[in-house]
Amino acid sequence: MLITLIWAFNIVAIKYTVDDVGPLTAVTLRYGILMAVCLPWLRWQPGRMGALVATGLVAGALFMGLGALSFAVATNISAISIAGQLGIPFSLLLGVFVLKERIRWPRILAVTLSVLGVIVMGFDPAIVDEGLALWLMVAAAVCWAVSNLMFRSLADVPMMTTQAWLALVSTPVMAAAAMIFEPHGLANIGHISLENWSWLFYSAVLASLVGHGGMSWLFQRYPVATVSPLSLPTPLLSVFFAVTILGSTMTNQMMLGGALTLIGVAIITLRTARVKTAPAAQP
Repeated sequence: MLITLIWAFNIVAIKYTVDDVGPLTAVTLRYGILMAVCLPWLRWQPGRMGALVATGLVAGALFMGLGALSFAVATNISAISIAGQLGIPFSLLLGVFVLKERIRWPRILAVTLSVLGVIVMGFDPAIVDEGLALWLMVAAAVCWAVSNLMFRSLADVPMMTTQAWLALVSTPVMAAAAMIFEPHGLANIGHISLENWSWLFYSAVLASLVGHGGMSWLFQRYPVATVSPLSLPTPLLSVFFAVTILGSTMTNQMMLGGALTLIGVAIITLRTARVKTAPAAQP
């Protein structure tokens, strides 16, 4: 539940920093902080460096960069938070098409519901101007899904080492992007308020290390069916924080679309956890 709260409240940290610091600069500084914290665990991984660099680019620079841009151009963070949950059905689809995994009708229905929910929200007149933000978040969700497949090949690499390389790869890439598209962002680092530095540390240390590291620790010690469903309140809490703190609105159409998406995500999470913990069939 601590991890769930950390992840849900991170939308507040992201929105404040991308608005005040700039999306690309904010991601650069977030990964710079993460790199400094994880530097003691940085180790050369023979035969794995290509995968680590590629994963760092997709899971770090692309995923976080697109997500930050989405938050920067969005005014209704509730819709964006829900759209971000498409990463779960996208991961399932990639597993089917890339890894040749087999799924049955409940999860097929769940994928359909998830996508339909975002479509319903997208046609809500109240967020008609959020099209760019929604598409950016959908693109970020695709990157997240792809990175999940890439992380599978790095299962034997320590989590802190993976995070160190992810930060080391992403920081210069995002810094270059910030210098090109936000030329005043990095130049104004000295003028960033203490409050915004606090939000950046929150995202880097709590959301990235405590959140992702904690989930890795839990999955190593408890069944997937026990751990996975515990993360389901995250999008609901994200919407709560978006409405109460960031002032986002929720229309009936948004609630309907959000409910469809979250029901689909819940079905996928529960069914996938069940499949992963089921005993292997005897030959």
